[in-house]
Parts: sequence; structure tokens; C-alpha cells
Amino acid sequence: MQKNFRLFSALFVFVMVALACAIPVSGITPAQPANVETIVAATFAALTASAPESGVTPLPLTDSLLPHSIYFLNTDSASRTQVYRLDNDGKTVTQVTFEPANVESYDVSLADGSVVYVSNNQLFTINAEGSNRSMIVDGGAVDPNNIYLNQISTPLWSSDGQAITYGHHGLSAYSIVNGQSIVMYADQLTTENGLTLGVVHTPIRYSPDDSKLLINMIPLSSGGGAVGIFSPGNTSVLSLTGANHRICCSLQWSGDSNSLYGGYAGYNPFVTPGLWRVDAASGVVTDLVPAFSNNDSILNFVLSPFLAPDGQLYYFYAAVPYTQQDEVTRAPLQLVRSAADGVTNRTIVFADIFNTLNEALWAPDANLVITVSGPIAEVYQGGIVELYYTDGQKPPISLLNYAFDLRWGP
Repeated sequence: MQKNFRLFSALFVFVMVALACAIPVSGITPAQPANVETIVAATFAALTASAPESGVTPLPLTDSLLPHSIYFLNTDSASRTQVYRLDNDGKTVTQVTFEPANVESYDVSLADGSVVYVSNNQLFTINAEGSNRSMIVDGGAVDPNNIYLNQISTPLWSSDGQAITYGHHGLSAYSIVNGQSIVMYADQLTTENGLTLGVVHTPIRYSPDDSKLLINMIPLSSGGGAVGIFSPGNTSVLSLTGANHRICCSLQWSGDSNSLYGGYAGYNPFVTPGLWRVDAASGVVTDLVPAFSNNDSILNFVLSPFLAPDGQLYYFYAAVPYTQQDEVTRAPLQLVRSAADGVTNRTIVFADIFNTLNEALWAPDANLVITVSGPIAEVYQGGIVELYYTDGQKPPISLLNYAFDLRWGP
């Protein structure tokens, strides 16, 4: 059996994301889904009109259900993607942005709830209540033949709210204090026979102490991609490498910023499933739960691992018999808890099965997780938003009919 997997394709992720549709929160006209069959749209409409599933309780009467507000993306009445906020009461939804074009990516300042976002290849900031909208960077027209060359992407606030890191001609940083941008690490590009070749760098997530930046490295000459760590002030990028694979997905920093935990819950020619830990100093990847076990008869799927402050590791897990299938895009995941090695004392937290899990947003103390599950298996972005307590005793709570790209607010 072939066990060496090709590195994860950035274009594969792009296609998967493009399959996602938008279902609005209550009171907002639904957008038409793109690139999905009519049956998908019909399924969405039925689900948004229906009551919560059996076993999911309505919101309790409480002033503070959530530890923080939650920001998310959804479509407005004109079918444009905008930023919204769900207050910590778990009920009050506020539209934050009102852009004439889609919001492509965004982040929230944990200092004051301000939002930075990309729309029409321009970078904007706006206050938490939606006031003081300001364009801070204009990226110009995007080359449709090579969108990565001039595209502004994935802005990130610093923890103190004084700087914004974003992708544009490399890893760039904007200072709130002086209103200027610098390129911290430039894209490495060359031109051969009229073609632009090289590697484009985009941010993913800062470490908790802001000392390291997890980044995407996207080669323009192929459909591949890699993940690395950049330390602001340095002149090089640390590539993350494993023995048999490159890692890609659902990477989460440990609280001490010394490591990352990641996993994948599918099986295809581009990426291997399993659970791994990354040493942030060396870039070395260690398999904690291998892709295959039990003499290659079991595939191990992992999604959204999170190391709690008490050293317990939470993740969504499924062990599926391997029967020579060419591809698995979904697995019947369950939330489990183990020691930090991913194996010792592994126990199931919930009996619930997550067949279409797309996102998981962990509370900082890991006492709860917010899940986003697609309404059908073919939808890989967004879905129904529910709250699960990790004590395993309280029933889940339904929060939103649809949302994607969830972030904690202050």
C-alpha cells in the first residue's frame, strides 16, 4: 500500500471552499449557492426553515451564555458576505460591515473588538459597533490570471491592537500608530519566459505571545503548498516537515507558543489523515495518532485538536475501517479527550456523531467548543452553529442557523 502522500494542494482547498454556500441568520435573505447542485440549495432551504434537531436545546435564559462575543461571516440581503457579531448572551446578532462587495477575510482585535477586513482587494478597519470605517491599504486590481501576485489576504490583529499583519507582496504589517505599512518578508518571485514563478506567503495565525506567525507558502509554479513559521524580525521561514507528509489543516497553537497541534479528517491523494504535533523551534512534525493503525486496516481521522490549559488534549476523532477506498471526504467524528500525547486515557466526551463538521472554535479554557456543521456532506464551509460543553454532562445548545469563519471577540 502506498503510504507516501503528496503535499497538500492549496488549489484543492480553494476548490473545497468554493463549494460552500451561504445560509443567512434569521431575518436575512438567503444567497444563491455557487457551484453546487440544485439539491443542495433545496436541502439548505429545508434546514433553515426547520426547528433544531432533537437533542439540541434552545438557548437558556441567561445574560452571559458565551465567554466572549463571536464574530462570523454570512450573507446580507443582497447576497454579499459581511461580518456579523453574536453577543455573549448567545442571542443578539449585529451586522458589523455593509460593504458593496464581499468581505473576503477578516480578524477581530481582542483589545477592543475592532474589525479589520478585506473587500474588493482593499484593507479596511471598522469599530466594533460598525462606525469609523476606514480604508488603510488599497491593493489595486487583482490579476485574474494570477490572483496571488497582488492579492491582499488574511489580515491579523496583534494582541495589543496596535498592528495588523496581512498578505500583500509578502508578509506585510500596518502600524495603527503611524498609519504606515512595511513588508516584513517579501515574496520570492522571478520571471521566466513571461511567467511569474516563486512562492507567495500569506498569514494564518499568530502564536499566543505574538512571537511567531504560522503562514502558508504557495508556489506559483505548481498546485502544491506548504506551511511554515515566520518570526517577525527574522529573514527566513521555517518550513514544517514530517516523515511521510506535509501538514496542512486545523493547526492550533499551544498556550505557551512552543508547539502546534494539527489533524486531518479525510483521505485523498493530497494529504494524510491523523494527529500530529509540531515543534515550533525546529519545525519537526511528530505523528501522535498515525494515519493507519492495526496493520493498516484502520484509518484515523482527526479534526480541530486543542490543548487545554490543564494539559488535556481535545479533538474530534474517528477510527474507520480501511477498505481500499480511493477517497474519504467525511468521517463520523466524536469529541474525545486524552493526555497531551493524543493516546493515553483517550475517552469519548460525547456520544454525538459529527458527520459534517467544518469548524470548531474552542473556549480558551476548553470548557466548551462551538461547532459548525454543514447541512449536507457536500458543503465544506459553514453550517449550523452549536455549543457543546466539554464536561459531557450538559446538552448542546443551538446558536445560529448558519455562519462560517468564526472568531472570538473581546
